[in-house]
Amino acid sequence: MTDFGQGYARRSREPVELERVSRITGPTRSVGRPPAVRPSSIGANGGPKRELHDPDWVIVVAVVALAAIGILMVYSASAIDSYSASRNTFQMVAPQIAAGLAGLIVMIILTRVDYRYLRKASVFLAVIAIALLVIVLLPMFGVIRNGSARWIRLGPFFEIHPSEVAKLALVVYMAHWLATRGTRIKSFFHGTVPFWIIVLPFVVLVAREPDLGTTTVIVLIALVLFFVAGASLLHLGMAMAGGIAGAAFLVMTVGAYPLQRIQVFLDPWSDPSNTGYHTIKGLEALAAGGLLGTGLGNDRVIVPNDWNDFIFSVIGQELGFVGGMVVIGLFVALAWAGIRTALHAPDTFGGLLAAGITAWICFQAIINISVVLALVPVTGITLPFVSQGGSSLVVSFAAVGILLSISRETAERGWVNASADSGRGYGRTYLPGSRRRSIAAGSTGRV
Repeated sequence: MTDFGQGYARRSREPVELERVSRITGPTRSVGRPPAVRPSSIGANGGPKRELHDPDWVIVVAVVALAAIGILMVYSASAIDSYSASRNTFQMVAPQIAAGLAGLIVMIILTRVDYRYLRKASVFLAVIAIALLVIVLLPMFGVIRNGSARWIRLGPFFEIHPSEVAKLALVVYMAHWLATRGTRIKSFFHGTVPFWIIVLPFVVLVAREPDLGTTTVIVLIALVLFFVAGASLLHLGMAMAGGIAGAAFLVMTVGAYPLQRIQVFLDPWSDPSNTGYHTIKGLEALAAGGLLGTGLGNDRVIVPNDWNDFIFSVIGQELGFVGGMVVIGLFVALAWAGIRTALHAPDTFGGLLAAGITAWICFQAIINISVVLALVPVTGITLPFVSQGGSSLVVSFAAVGILLSISRETAERGWVNASADSGRGYGRTYLPGSRRRSIAAGSTGRV
């Protein structure tokens, strides 16, 4: 056979051999290829395309079900008050429905967008979040309710909650920053110190509103990401000790209300008609619900502001123990699917982003439900997807859209991006997915 014929035959066998290897070992890659791209996925315009599969339907079902339950319970809790105030039973639930529809649209859009674009916008998002947290403290912009400046009015009918935006911005930026640190995250001066420099502005500004409940959630999100990124356990312990010391300092300096809430938590019946009223009524509502509940709209115990922070007391009263466990079960399913997405993410940034979003939603749900059960002091944070609040609902749906975008590229095994923030050089992260390596690459000694 001529040299040309031998070369042609050799080239014609290569795709078949590569296909056989890919069936056994999974997809291989060459240096410089972006994540989740194979040679066959190059489009007609010459640009790379993601290898996508269906999003995690457990996440979709869980959040849609929680939002539907939330709209139902907000209407049930607010209909009478709305009618007595405006002769319109939909006065409070209508904005919640509009926010839910807007959130669904945002979630669908972000599900179809490559989450890696967020790396380019991470600094911008962090700057915008910090600016909003500063603006809300200015008297001419911030709306003060119950002694806290937590909202910015953007018109006669629209308000924004900057701390909700801050949580999403912090997760995105921290995931990006931690991914670029690599093994340096274990260093005290290159990892722990910059970590606190990034987190402290968010913590201080939110605590200044004051909003200690959201401050706690932000600190928990940051510590989870710090741990998952592979931080030294000694430095993580130091960070946790610093967080506890900072919390004690805030309680002593913010004002009298944090200490008052701690005292009410320890003994709510010491002032049942004033400071302990919310806690006692929440417990009475749960007790009145029994196993199957009193029925929708058939409240026997009235809890103030039960459509917001104490929405779980309405669920426990009207839907009973069974209804409450269904809501808790949906959050457990969301947590399980979110952790699975983080472990099987195609790159380190995606894994950290999924872990941060999951930690945010689940920690906030745990704290809110624990408040109603009198397991922690009253914090004033919402139950994600369930409590009344347009900003919380839209931002939570946006976060889930990002989580779903990551879930569309998850894989049980295979390779990861070999950029500076993943691969063999970043093998000490606590995300198992970032330690994956192609069997084919390992057997040939090439990448």
